[in-house]
Amino acid sequence: MGNHSLILLLILSIATTISAHNITEILSDNPDYSQYNNFLSQTKLADEINSRTTITVLVLNNAAFSSITSTHPLAVVKKVLSLLILLDYFDNTKLHQITNGTTLTTTLLQTTGNAQGNIGSVNITDLKGGKVGFGSAAPGSKLDSSYTKSVKQIPYNISVLEINAPIIAPGILTAPPPSSDVNITALIEKAGCKTFASLILSNGLIKTFQSAADKGLTIFAPNDEAFKAHGVPDLSKLTNAETVSLLQYHAAAKYLPIGSLKTNKDPISSLAANGAGKFDYTVSTAGDSVTLHTGVDSSRIADTILDATPLSIYSVDSVLLPPELFATSPSPAPAPTPAGAPSPTPASAPSPADAPTPFPASPPAPAGESPDGSPADAPSTAAERSSSGKSAGVHVKASAVLTITVTALSAFVISSVFMS
Repeated sequence: MGNHSLILLLILSIATTISAHNITEILSDNPDYSQYNNFLSQTKLADEINSRTTITVLVLNNAAFSSITSTHPLAVVKKVLSLLILLDYFDNTKLHQITNGTTLTTTLLQTTGNAQGNIGSVNITDLKGGKVGFGSAAPGSKLDSSYTKSVKQIPYNISVLEINAPIIAPGILTAPPPSSDVNITALIEKAGCKTFASLILSNGLIKTFQSAADKGLTIFAPNDEAFKAHGVPDLSKLTNAETVSLLQYHAAAKYLPIGSLKTNKDPISSLAANGAGKFDYTVSTAGDSVTLHTGVDSSRIADTILDATPLSIYSVDSVLLPPELFATSPSPAPAPTPAGAPSPTPASAPSPADAPTPFPASPPAPAGESPDGSPADAPSTAAERSSSGKSAGVHVKASAVLTITVTALSAFVISSVFMS
């Protein structure tokens, strides 16, 4: 019995290293970080942190963080927070063992595409007397923040470290224009989605998008090649109402940055949703690849055109086809032929007139399967879905390599015990 317990503990200890983290739960244990935690949720950066497997979060207590939140809008707060989220693992030991005493590391701000030069990177320097300084990696910047203590580590998954002041990069406190002032059409056209931009203009949808931008909006704009692909419907044969619904289907009335899409488990309702149909889609993730599934087709998110709270715009590889407009009911499966019964004659085969329409309904991507074209060894979503009964926001991800390692090690240990 002792050997069996030892095996179980060994397996559990290894499984712990592949468990995902939840930054909201980690910080909720300390009221000193309540403001910081609250703004991680408001800006959706908590989803981005939870979607990554290796991350370091530099946290500020309420007193230090209030210098930003009390005088700046949410968009600026998000930029400051993004500069405090490092895309590498640093704990107390690693901070004091930096090669040559200093290093530059990339942050989430750099991934937005809005950070010029080294604006999206942070300088970490091991100073004399056991102190560690943090500052912007931009030339001429000072080390205006210091490491104070370690908060939480899950090696080498997530590390949470407290610093005494925010890191301020040049221009980071400049507020962007309101979302309602953003020229959505110009941005979409510049990103290679001219056909979609023309359609939302000619059908009056741009007014709907602009009015919803300040309240929370996500747009999935098909690129020009998507409209030329085989199987795309002839829009000239759609009624005006159907065309509008198709275009509305490419937008959701909520702010969904890429991190939120990666951690999303529920169907996303589009602007086309009404009493006659759901007009929604589901999301699957394989590594950094995010795919939308409509039930008729699938489309990969190709690029982020804009991520500015509360507006996000993406280009997608395919036109999203809602089942409410293009799906047909699948034909029932034929009944099994009784033993000894004669085989069907050619006359019983369906005629071409009975063939299905060009847009048959296809089920959403099965749990645990990667979208078409994604790497075969991409992480499965089945493990994530299995955790839906646990506390909100907690999900488990296991890479194929670690899963195989656990399985193989378990088998080895078990066989060793019982053969001894």
